[in-house]
Amino acid sequence: MRLATVVVMVVGAALSGASRLNAAPPNIVVVLADDQGWGDLGVSGNTDVRTPHIDSLARDGALFERFFVQPVCSPTRAEFLTGRYHPRGGVWGVSTGGERLDLDEKTVADAFKATGYATGCFGKWHNGTQYPYHPNGRGFAEYYGFTSGHWGEYFDPPLDHNGKPVRGHGYITDDLTDHATAFIETNRERPFFCYLAYNTPHSPMQVPDRFFDRFKDAALTQHPDNLKKEDVGHTRAALAMTESIDWNVGRVLAKLDELKLAGDTIVLYFSDNGPNGWRWNGGMRGRKGSTDEGGVRSPLLVRWPGHVKPGTKVKPIAGAIDLLPTLAELANVKRVGEKPLDGRSLAPLLLDKVVDWPDRMLFAHWNGRVSVRTQRHRLDDRGRLYDLTADPGQTRDVASDQKEVAAKLSAAVADWRKELLADFKQDGRPFPVGYREFPATSLPARDGVPHGGVRRSAPAPNCSFFTHWTARGDRITWDIEVVSDGRYEVEVLYTCPKADAGATVELSFGGAKVSGKVTPPHDPPLRGAEHDRTPRRGESYVKDFKPLRLGTVTLTKGRGLLTLRATDIPGKQVMDVRGVTLTRIE
Repeated sequence: MRLATVVVMVVGAALSGASRLNAAPPNIVVVLADDQGWGDLGVSGNTDVRTPHIDSLARDGALFERFFVQPVCSPTRAEFLTGRYHPRGGVWGVSTGGERLDLDEKTVADAFKATGYATGCFGKWHNGTQYPYHPNGRGFAEYYGFTSGHWGEYFDPPLDHNGKPVRGHGYITDDLTDHATAFIETNRERPFFCYLAYNTPHSPMQVPDRFFDRFKDAALTQHPDNLKKEDVGHTRAALAMTESIDWNVGRVLAKLDELKLAGDTIVLYFSDNGPNGWRWNGGMRGRKGSTDEGGVRSPLLVRWPGHVKPGTKVKPIAGAIDLLPTLAELANVKRVGEKPLDGRSLAPLLLDKVVDWPDRMLFAHWNGRVSVRTQRHRLDDRGRLYDLTADPGQTRDVASDQKEVAAKLSAAVADWRKELLADFKQDGRPFPVGYREFPATSLPARDGVPHGGVRRSAPAPNCSFFTHWTARGDRITWDIEVVSDGRYEVEVLYTCPKADAGATVELSFGGAKVSGKVTPPHDPPLRGAEHDRTPRRGESYVKDFKPLRLGTVTLTKGRGLLTLRATDIPGKQVMDVRGVTLTRIE
């Protein structure tokens, strides 16, 4: 564990300086955008977009010139939550269970909650659905949003409020902000930690007219170097969605002003990966999914009036792994878990107390590809070396000219792979069911496996449902572990046209079974297309699924396959399935 040991010594040294901060603990507001590139903001030099509220955080606080995350959503979120590289926490994918953060990992919310903070998360979680992977099991006392990755509808969408299904109100970014600002107001008399995790400008590209109208026919002035790769319609929608985020960030800042909390609140803004399309991004190589500069560089803006000097520009490189130790030091939270952190507190850089700041390495990883960044260089996932001071677009490999640097960074990547990826495998974890403190367990289609002719409604599993269920040999399974013996109420979220109603279905686990008929018919239309600004890139359209109550079944502790199959099919199909809910009732 050589790498971790070295890092934790640095973190320990940084946290020891927390005693210098003797004021009352600050409130924390963390705003995370989804698939917004570094170049999507005015403060980064984009002249096509207007982001005055986000930009104001840099004007009134600090801007990090080189801040890095991971190439995709859930790994970055896991690193923010834990201060540790995502493979350490078991996060290997973005769906079908690979997005889950191991249960023995402690989060930033665990740390702040333990010191008396009110903790709330609002938006896209993307680190596990079933309790205790759910936000309510990871330190957040209040949760409103969705726990998946992609979501299929941004207007009046199905959401989760502390584990219970609810219907959102209006456009999702506005709705999440409504709940976040209500949380801030409710907890204004005590320190609070508010994590506002927007799911835009992630596709599907949906945004209210009041933001899109400015862009729908706009002639953009900035483009990626390779114009042939850009989908201008997608770019227009992404920038409109960014302006929607900015308007909502303005609402959060206004609420802090209204409650006279601005001076007592740290506001932090960043994004989870590079842009989700080829658009202007400062000439950097790569986009979302890439371990190159353009895939992993994110804005990081931090405002704390009276502590962080307005207009501060932080030059040393930093990453998502640094956010937990940074916020912990700034808030004088001294206990952040038992495991060594990979991150380093950035508090000295923010508070202008730097005496010595040695160079470091930050690693990016996705799908087995690894790159490493120092203050000056990046060694890409093919072993090519770039001097980013002289060549920020990664156009010239200088490995043959700087052999010692290339060898040093190649060795560091090999060590990182050996330490973090040697035993990194896709998954052996079942989906837990039956915790007494969280009796209802949702098992969405995303986490199930189709068999026979059953298919997903779209290539991206996250918001999909199962369809094409036509034969008695077809079935759907979930790998679950029942943690508490007891009786469970069984519901299947379904749709079925009138002509096909009446099939008999059976849900079984071990020797326990419960069955029922698919009735009454329920055949709502697909929705979502009416709000799309550009064609979809994998997300399913959605329907208003209805709960089919099969009855109750007695389940005993243990692991196995939960199987849903049909024993009689009088029509052409059984039903479409959004998921199964098991609720422990005794």
